Order: sequence, then C-alpha cells, then structure tokens
Amino acid sequence: MPDTMPLVAVVSALLGLVFFLSGLVALTKRRLFRMTVRLTVALLLLAVAGLLGVLAFATQGYSALTREEVAALVRVEPAGPKRFNARFRFPEGREASYTLAGDELYVDAHILKWKPIANLLGLHTAYELDRVAGRYRDLAEEQAAPRTVYALAPERPVDLFHLRRRYSLLSPLLDVEYGSATFVVADEVAEFEIRVSTTGLMARRLQVKAN
Repeated sequence: MPDTMPLVAVVSALLGLVFFLSGLVALTKRRLFRMTVRLTVALLLLAVAGLLGVLAFATQGYSALTREEVAALVRVEPAGPKRFNARFRFPEGREASYTLAGDELYVDAHILKWKPIANLLGLHTAYELDRVAGRYRDLAEEQAAPRTVYALAPERPVDLFHLRRRYSLLSPLLDVEYGSATFVVADEVAEFEIRVSTTGLMARRLQVKAN
C-alpha cells in the first residue's frame, strides 16, 4: 500500500499536538473560547491520525491493483489418486509448496475497493491472496472426502477486511469488500498464472517448462 497515508497520519498527529499545546497555553491565560476551539481541533486531528494509522497498519500485505496483474505463478504435479502438489511463486520472490487433496486447485482472495475520498489519500483497489485448497469435482466427495486448506496470507493482529465486517466506522472510506475465487483442474503437470483484476481472480494456463 502507498506511503501517503502514514505520512498524512504523522502530520495530523503533529498538528494535533501543536493545537493541544496551544490550547493548554490558552487555558493558562484564561482564554476559554480559544482554548475550546484549539482543543477541539486537536482532538479531531488526533482522531484522524489514529484512524489513518490503523488503516495503514491494517492494509499491510495488500497489493495495489490498477490493472490486471499476476498475483502468483503455480505449478501443479499429481502426487497420487486425488492428490497433487502445488508450488507457488509470488511476485516478491517468496515461494511455498502445498500438498492438496482433490481434483482441482482452488485459490481465493480478498479484494478491497475504496471510495473516491479515500483515493485522495492514495488508497486504491487492493487485493491479497487468502487461501489455497483442493477441490473435488463430485459434490459427494466434496462433502465427505478429506479436505485440505492452507492460508496464503500471513496472520497479523489487524486486518482491514475483517475490521470492515466488524465496524461500520470505515463505511465512508471503503466502497466494497468482497471475496473472489478461481479453480482449475490439477490432474496433470501444469503451470498457471493466478491473475487478479478489479473484476476478480482468474487462472491462465501456461506452457509447461521442463525441470
């Protein structure tokens, strides 16, 4: 996410501190009206700084999305009946491997879309891959067979996607948040690009490269 928001948060906090101190000075001079105005402005600025600080922390891990882009490269290889390995390579260079049960590779993501007022702070549509799982074609197997699900997103104490569900305070800034998923057959060696756009996820098959 952009560096604009933390900068605005720091500036707001500093201005809030200045107004708070000037309000205390006005109090010592018994200028009650001036004190009230300055302390009110200080509280507003500190509240804005706090909100922006929480937003900056909660959006860590989300990637800005301005066009269709590759969220991960995945290579799948069968590992037995109804089992396969999936090796992920992410844009930042991180790699991870998972052994999954099922016929298909399933990947989902969180997508956040901001309102225009938030765009002024440098916040734009953002995404984060959330989970990878094995998926069975047959519904009965999906309901009864062993399930394998792993987190793609790192755990953190504050996540904006979950904050938005719990608190309505973010409604003026966040336009919509939603989940998107894609799944592809994993019954042979294959490579895919997991791509994401403002409309959601898709998997694009690539020509398999020999090891």
